[in-house]
Amino acid sequence: MNKKISAALISVFYKDGLETLVQKLHDQNVTIYSTGGTQQFIEALNIPCIPVESVTNYPSILGGRVKTLHPKIFGGILGRRNLEQDLQEMKEYEIPAMDLVIVDLYPFEEVLAEQMQKVSSFGGEIEEALIIEKIDIGGPSMIRAAAKNFSDLTVLASKEDYQVLETILSAQNGETTLDQRKSFAAKAFKVVMDYDVAISNYFNAQTSPLRYGENPHQSASFTGKLHDIFTQMHGKELSYNNLVDVDAAVQLINDASSNSSKGVQPEMVFGIIKHTNVCGIASKSTLVEAWKYALAGDPESAFGGVLVTNGIINKEVAEAINEIFFEVLIAKNFDADALEILQQKKNRILLVLKDVELPSTSTKTLLNGTISQQVDKGNYINWKEVGGRETTASEKEDLVFANLICKHLKSNAIALIKNKQLIGKGCGQTSRIDALRHAIEKAKHFEFDLKGAVLASDAFFPFDDCVKIAHENGIEAFIQPGGSIRDKDSIQYCVDNGLSMVITEMRHFKH
Repeated sequence: MNKKISAALISVFYKDGLETLVQKLHDQNVTIYSTGGTQQFIEALNIPCIPVESVTNYPSILGGRVKTLHPKIFGGILGRRNLEQDLQEMKEYEIPAMDLVIVDLYPFEEVLAEQMQKVSSFGGEIEEALIIEKIDIGGPSMIRAAAKNFSDLTVLASKEDYQVLETILSAQNGETTLDQRKSFAAKAFKVVMDYDVAISNYFNAQTSPLRYGENPHQSASFTGKLHDIFTQMHGKELSYNNLVDVDAAVQLINDASSNSSKGVQPEMVFGIIKHTNVCGIASKSTLVEAWKYALAGDPESAFGGVLVTNGIINKEVAEAINEIFFEVLIAKNFDADALEILQQKKNRILLVLKDVELPSTSTKTLLNGTISQQVDKGNYINWKEVGGRETTASEKEDLVFANLICKHLKSNAIALIKNKQLIGKGCGQTSRIDALRHAIEKAKHFEFDLKGAVLASDAFFPFDDCVKIAHENGIEAFIQPGGSIRDKDSIQYCVDNGLSMVITEMRHFKH
């Protein structure tokens, strides 16, 4: 049902883009009600508007905190035009009916970001009073009320919709359709939801400014409770890049130490993360051995990396680690004499990882919204032996480990494992064969013998070229999810050459 707009309530923080819409409303003889700065803006355009105070018979009080929170305002928004009782009460209490509500919200997130940037750039503390005053009360209430009553009202909660409504008013002679009003209401509820989430995050999670983002010209902050996950034993504050790598390290060690390896007995695991990718990892019977083999996998990339283990750092391990430069070390705990050694460098960050369950979903911003997904858990769905022979017991252990490590490499990814040590990897490549070439080149650069190594791929082999190249370099066991229309090519090559191949039916893309 179409509704003619005869009366509008306008109260906005941002005035840019409002002028032409207000002029359009005036040209269509719409009665405009307004408040404070918006009223002054409209009157400066030589367009008459009725101050809210003349309707409520109350001035703006408490420093502007209360001006629209009044039955005559909310009655005019919530009154149902198809109910005789509502209409009679509106008439009895002299409540003007509103057909359009244009309200935006105080810039809470903007002021919070400014405070974070100021603290990050110049030091000092957040001026919380400034942030608190930007928590809008009347705005969300009016938006929600108008959106709820979309059958009778049009609501705009964002300046991005000014032009849209102006076009509708011109095309439809000042009327809106039910579908249009419902669409505006849906947008309005989303605006209020995002606003409330931002405020909730501020109060329920600790928001801290970071020195800068990925690069020095980018401001950054972290919202969360790191103390629930870590006890920091030493070092400077975690940077943006530290946090990104630490997250990758924690995900890795939780996976490598969990039951997701389907029956393989967890050992001492040591991993090295660089730019969120695993550049070294080994699973051995002792922690010092795991460290030495992890480092040997790629000692060049380990420089400045994030180290992580599921063990307790003792003096022997600390002395070995102390020989290289690293940013962060995450462990189950530290012996006192190990701490004495590792604390010799004042900026080293030493973290004790608590026994906590991480979120089961991951979320990131994308375009003008967010996307979320279930965290990639598990290793494989099925274990299908499809090659020319069965995997040996030692190959199976390595294949399970390789597949697990591969999912912690950016796609396209290949992991080469030998005796539960990462000896070569290719990651972030635009073709799988390039990832394989990088992995082989890396392994050979550090003089690893590929004979007896196994290969894991995060996704299927589109052709048999990867299997051929790997075999030519001594690799005889493969694990991949399968799913290619040409799976039979790789499988047949393994059959013809007596190689083992396992299909897992579980892809591990990581973008």
